[in-house]
Amino acid sequence: MEYRVDVRDLKFQLFDWLPLADLLRAERFAGWDRDNVEMAVDEAVKIAREELAPTNEDGDRAGVVFEDGRLRVPASFKPAYRTLREGGWISCANNPELGGLGLPETVATAVSELIAGANLSLSLVVLLTRGTAHLVESFGSGELRDLVCRRMYSGEWAGTMCLTEPQAGSDLGACATTAQPLGEGRYRIRGEKIFITYGDHDLTDNVIHAVLARTPEAPAGTRGLSLFVVPKLRLLPGGGLGEANHVECGGVEHKLGIHGSPTCSLLFGARGESEGFLLGEEGDGMRQMFQMMNAARIEVGVQATAVAGAAQQAALAYARERRQMRHWDRGRASAAQVPILEHPDVRRTLLTSAAYVQAMRALLLRTSYYVDRSRLAEGEERDRWQALVELLTPVCKAWPSDWGFRVAEWSLQVFGGYGYVRDYPAEQYLRDAKITSIYEGTNGIQALDFVGRKLPARGGAPARELLEAAAATAEELAGDAELGGAAQLLGQAVANLEGVLREVPLRSDAPLLLALNAVPLLDMFGTTLGGHFLLEQARLARRKLGELGGQDPAENAEAAFLHDKVQAAVCFAHRALPLVGAQAVALREGEKASMDAVF
Repeated sequence: MEYRVDVRDLKFQLFDWLPLADLLRAERFAGWDRDNVEMAVDEAVKIAREELAPTNEDGDRAGVVFEDGRLRVPASFKPAYRTLREGGWISCANNPELGGLGLPETVATAVSELIAGANLSLSLVVLLTRGTAHLVESFGSGELRDLVCRRMYSGEWAGTMCLTEPQAGSDLGACATTAQPLGEGRYRIRGEKIFITYGDHDLTDNVIHAVLARTPEAPAGTRGLSLFVVPKLRLLPGGGLGEANHVECGGVEHKLGIHGSPTCSLLFGARGESEGFLLGEEGDGMRQMFQMMNAARIEVGVQATAVAGAAQQAALAYARERRQMRHWDRGRASAAQVPILEHPDVRRTLLTSAAYVQAMRALLLRTSYYVDRSRLAEGEERDRWQALVELLTPVCKAWPSDWGFRVAEWSLQVFGGYGYVRDYPAEQYLRDAKITSIYEGTNGIQALDFVGRKLPARGGAPARELLEAAAATAEELAGDAELGGAAQLLGQAVANLEGVLREVPLRSDAPLLLALNAVPLLDMFGTTLGGHFLLEQARLARRKLGELGGQDPAENAEAAFLHDKVQAAVCFAHRALPLVGAQAVALREGEKASMDAVF
């Protein structure tokens, strides 16, 4: 399967729109400059296209095989994974002292989009391995870090997060897996975990599981959970591998999409003793796991953006080649068929899809930039950047995954009947995209977290800061001949969102209204920020277009790109931003019909 991605937009956002140069001046990134960062991105593009993408269709068709208690991923995944290992891509943003490349998180996000867009199923083992390794680096003993981190950051060993149980899906407080102390930080782990991505496979010799479990006498609920490292094979003091640790795969799920990614049920200690190692202190498991979960939620938004971007680019390529019907304004005099790209509805679909992808990419890159700034700062400045990251984390997960699936759907529609069959990639992109709104906390849960915890945090200051920046952009461009209409729509979206956030909490039925409309509220916030970021980029693109000295977009590729950046912002403003006002109606009117319905 050929992988197509808008590399020019990725680089525009990374190098032109974001102040990446400010990050690269920091001592933390002393080994990186603009040139070698761009070389790294170019190499990631090459690997994505030449090494990973050819395995995507094979992974979907072949799927995983589970027989005689052993699990095998598609054979083509092994050389592709080896390429990722050898290039250091698994830990490209992690600690160089433990084998990472030490890139800024902003750049790592761009790389993650390329890997996920080329093969979402394979990319999941990368995400989980570095996330688990970072947990051990952050909370493990020195001995455990020495045994585990370098092997995981190199990709020699893989990792997982083990949270969900049959009776404890999103309700982690109902977790029943037990951890019995054995002394010296060792525990006997016993229980069952389900829906564990890459819970078992044959890509690596060992798998390191991060497991939430409950120690004896621990209080009920999430306060009683602790976090343990449980290896598939036991760890020997010198760093070698011992006997099996009785972590067994009980079966795999047969899924709508991501067929190449094994989703397992795991049995700990069912037929022998499973040994685990406590991370940090007992009862601190949820706080520790949120480090990995929050990073993974941003990564899920990257996955959704990656698949949506690949689907849109595939649809664009198809629309340039597929000939059907006559040109819309040439009447019946011309009998020649034209590429479907000439038809207005197809053009609307493609540009709207592109605008959403660009907005998703902007949200994720901007949030990753805030992550980098928080790591470079201290004191109150660090707290400010971190507050922005915390506010945006559920938005980064939910907004791109909801709209990414719709972009995949719109892109399939461009293919018509051919999109519905396996001859083209559109149907796989659609199936693969759906999982992103479900795992790592469903989007409904993300929205409740956003409304109930993140919006009120710090007295609402982070949300106000972002909305004030959007309002300033709208005001600055309101009188612009080309962008003024889009800016006015952005201003209206900001006003509607600010009005709802100001008025609804004062109502007597506010708790119910906010819970009932948490998903629309998160969507309103994501859409407003998307419009803001695209207008910022349009302003920059127009200036750069002027610097080209009147180059014709029809004849110059760079001029065409910059011209279309402006058109994408205008399209998004008119097609997406009015939805903010529409969603505000139900909130302001206090509509609660769903609660009054008798199902």
